Amino acid sequence: MARGRFISLEGGEGVGKSTQLAALEEALRRRGFDVLVTREPGGSEGAEAIRRLLLEGEEGRWNARAEALLFAAARSDHVAKTIKPALAAGRWVLSDRFLDSSLAYQGEAGGLGIEAVRDLHRFGSEDFLPDRTLVLSLDAGEGRARARHRDGDEGDRIGGRPPSYHAAVERGFRLMADAEPERVKLVDASGNAETVTARLIAALGDLLQ
Repeated sequence: MARGRFISLEGGEGVGKSTQLAALEEALRRRGFDVLVTREPGGSEGAEAIRRLLLEGEEGRWNARAEALLFAAARSDHVAKTIKPALAAGRWVLSDRFLDSSLAYQGEAGGLGIEAVRDLHRFGSEDFLPDRTLVLSLDAGEGRARARHRDGDEGDRIGGRPPSYHAAVERGFRLMADAEPERVKLVDASGNAETVTARLIAALGDLLQ
């Protein structure tokens, strides 16, 4: 049985990830692929427990290092118990966030350094990477306006951080795209949902052949 493919969908706040995740799942199923949709933090029993620790509570609940360690621990469980078994069974795995979110949020925006956070992933998940990472990208002002409309005031404890933090997140994603252009593709998230989905499919073109 051929190994499946692992696709992660990334982006900052308000870029339309939830909408595009559902649309991409449908598009892949129409092409005959068996698709598993999962998320980070989460995607396995242990990782979902850690998700609650990470996203609930006051802003200062964890310092940056503790937060990065929790994300890495959740990812390790997710990879071992959900992602790798699905790929071995020939399924396509579509994840709402993966490693590159940690690199952008904790590494770049959180000030820990991208390589320091990557080292946690090398230990926890043996540097396991997606076949393709699609990063939805919007003008920062438009993204934050969408996020406020979606979440009301604050959203979760990470989404509610100041604009300077989210600008650094966007910078982090762009750094990853520059460093690994074959794996990480920036996708323009402006325009209507159907147009954005078509851009995502185009960015997967070589894997769909």
